[in-house]
Amino acid sequence: MSDKMMYLKPNVVFEPLVDNWYAWSHLISPATAAMNIVARHLTIIDSYLLAPAIHAEAVRTPKMRGGPFMDLKGERVDDVKKLKAQTLEKQQKLIAFYEAIKELENLIQAEAKGFGLEALYEKVPALLKGYVELYYDRNNNPGFRFFESLLYKSEFYNKNSQSIALWLTNNDHRPFCLSTPRLNECNVLPLNISFDHAGIDELAKMKRTPQSLPYIKSLLGLTQSQEPLFETFFTEEKPPVYDKYKGNKIRMRYFGHACILAETKNITVLVDPLISYYGYFSDVEHFSDADLPDIIDYVLITHNHQDHILFETLLPLRHKIKNIIVPATSSGKLEDPDLKLMFNNIGFHQVRSIHEMEEIQFGDVTITGLPFTGEHSDLNILTKSCYLVQIGDFKLIYMADSRIVEPALYKHVHDQIGDVDVVFIGMECDGAPLSWLYGPLFIKKLQRDMDGSRRLAGSDCAKAVSLIEIFNPKEVYVYAMGQEPWVEFISSIKYTDESNPIIQSDKLIKICTEKKILAERLFGEKELLYDMDIVNRQQSSVE
Repeated sequence: MSDKMMYLKPNVVFEPLVDNWYAWSHLISPATAAMNIVARHLTIIDSYLLAPAIHAEAVRTPKMRGGPFMDLKGERVDDVKKLKAQTLEKQQKLIAFYEAIKELENLIQAEAKGFGLEALYEKVPALLKGYVELYYDRNNNPGFRFFESLLYKSEFYNKNSQSIALWLTNNDHRPFCLSTPRLNECNVLPLNISFDHAGIDELAKMKRTPQSLPYIKSLLGLTQSQEPLFETFFTEEKPPVYDKYKGNKIRMRYFGHACILAETKNITVLVDPLISYYGYFSDVEHFSDADLPDIIDYVLITHNHQDHILFETLLPLRHKIKNIIVPATSSGKLEDPDLKLMFNNIGFHQVRSIHEMEEIQFGDVTITGLPFTGEHSDLNILTKSCYLVQIGDFKLIYMADSRIVEPALYKHVHDQIGDVDVVFIGMECDGAPLSWLYGPLFIKKLQRDMDGSRRLAGSDCAKAVSLIEIFNPKEVYVYAMGQEPWVEFISSIKYTDESNPIIQSDKLIKICTEKKILAERLFGEKELLYDMDIVNRQQSSVE
């Protein structure tokens, strides 16, 4: 086998890990990583060790799905103890960083009373000196911001905590990844490489371009004991040739959740990549990474949530991506890490940030950043952007999980961009409470009723209708609902016909139909074809 040119099997998973936990964006930025390691990981570990049977029962209860419970069937207690010991040893610096943040938070709340802050710098914990700036808002409430770029150059950014687990999948069923760590399994190969490692790109290329096993083994630094399992991930079978779109229309392909590929014969734009794997039977027909082009001109990221920035998809695609556009921020706030910095530090170098109403043009395509309101539990988070993509005269807007809390905002936007042809809007309108995602970043525990009132919620029917009445689209698609089985492990969502988001989106589709607007809630896969001049339009659905 070693002398042959081999392909990587299409269903090999590139699972990104930080200290054996599924890697998402808040585990990259050093400040948010510190908070999550202590207040999420170690808290869940301690809870499991105290009562593993309760965790086993909780994960079997639908209402508890997505909660802070390890899905280990009450077993592997010794392995979890070992994980705790390893975390306490390897992450001493970040654990100390967490304690310093707590100390600083308590300090400014106790002593920053509206008077000058300069003298208070002397009391900033030694670990944070030079990394933070103290400030007041206009109501004299104190706060602090990080010089985040310096943190990435400090001892607190530990790339040695990053790794990739390789394994073959044959179904969509996985434990909820934010609550269950990846423990050792005989069929899972751990690669102790950081996310910016060139070997990830070379390995991913082998899905379409064959390479010799000695080359890739050497590049990844495999040990002799790892080689037998590693070799099972390859095949001599040549994959199907990608059928590049060569027509004169705009082809739109829905890959599930919030992932849309727009392509013409000249350009490709991919939004919020979350791609299912190919090569196993599924009850749900779906496109896979085999259906992506060899070059992706632009990837658009709408916001910094784990179901919209999926490293498991993005890292294997990195070698194909020419540009990534992310929402702009440099706030330095703990809850609002800089996405451009994050992507740069994990090996994505063609990253551009975009401001609200800023335009980026290439060829006959214009990408405009649009305001994104709601869905962030009323936190002052700037790293969020909806997008207008205009190809020729054809306009579509991706609204992601935006909650239309103030329609007047989008009337002002409409004054600038006019009517659009297609609207994609997320309607997961119940949403998890604030603490579900952002809880580890809070020093003081939130009151239950306060927590429950601040949701990670998208638009309901009334809010979606207000958007449609402003932009007058010809077509409306509900997406980003987290319904697909391959999204469950990251979203924890499982709907029934009685679920409010389903009821609300059904109402929207009915209203649109009455208004002679083509409307559908997307699920699985969908293909649409549009004329760029919007004179004649074809639509085809891949059933």
